[in-house]
Formats: sequence, structure tokens, C-alpha cells
Amino acid sequence: MSRSWERKVNKNMAQLNKQRKKQGMSSYQGGAISANNDIFKGRKYVLPLVLLALAGLYALLGTATSNAAGGGNEVLNWIGVSLYILLALMIFLRKPYLKIERSSVSTMKFNRERRLAVTDIEKIKLAQGSVVIQGKGKAGNWVFSRMMNLYDTDAMGKRLEEFAKAHQIPVDRD
Repeated sequence: MSRSWERKVNKNMAQLNKQRKKQGMSSYQGGAISANNDIFKGRKYVLPLVLLALAGLYALLGTATSNAAGGGNEVLNWIGVSLYILLALMIFLRKPYLKIERSSVSTMKFNRERRLAVTDIEKIKLAQGSVVIQGKGKAGNWVFSRMMNLYDTDAMGKRLEEFAKAHQIPVDRD
């Protein structure tokens, strides 16, 4: 079933359930709708730490140069430092994820949700502490690491093995 068709089915199912709720009936759980989406969330911490270190360095250099030069642009320096801290906080609070759906996988890359359909996945590599999804052609590799983004790679690997078995995708286990 195409995604546009699934969206239409979901929309109509929501309308039907709303009407049934108004009439006092139980909601309809259709067989066409599958809420079998597994989402594995991680946490970015490396880049926020680097940004906080840069903010500290700029704060130190800004106060040292303003004291030596007579206190010129101290306000602009603190605005820059606070913006670095704000950027670090925003990146830290935004969680990276891998969403495994019925016939595709998706993740957030470069501020957009990227999706790989089953036909675009060449192979899945599972290693200790990391998961790699190899795409065909220009799709590239998606790497999910426990060390860099604090993913639960063991649970992610088990679910991806089930996904690969259901769609006949080769799995390499290291």
C-alpha cells in the first residue's frame, strides 16, 4: 500500500472513530492500519560538549581581551557566548532516532526526515555497539552508534533482524 493511500485510510479511520465515539460506540481498529512503528531514540552529547567548550574559550578570551583593551565590546562577547550555549542546549535536547515502520526505516538527517524503503536497503550490518544500514546507490550508509549517540543498539539490532527477515534483506553480524 502506498504512503498516500495509508494516509487516506488513517484519515478516514480517524473520522469514523470520531463518529463512533459521539454515538457511544467503541472505536474501530481496522486491519488496514498498522501502528507497528518502533522508534529507537538516542542522545547527542559530543557536539554540545564541543560547543560548550568553545563558549568557555570565547568567554575566557573575551574577558581577557576586554580587560587588556579597556572593556570595549564586552556585551557582544557575552551575546556570542550565550548563543553558543543556546545552540548546545538545542542540539542536546533534540533526540536523534531510528523509526522502523512496516515497509521502511526513517531517521532525521540534516534537519529533515530521511526514509529508506525496503527496496532501497542493500544490507544491514550489526556489530557490537553499532548498527549500519547500507542503502543502494546514492542512499549511502546510515550509522547508529552507542558511543556517539547513546542508542540502545542491542534492541535496535534485534528489531532490525526481524525487519530484515520479513523483507529478505541480508544481515551481517560481526
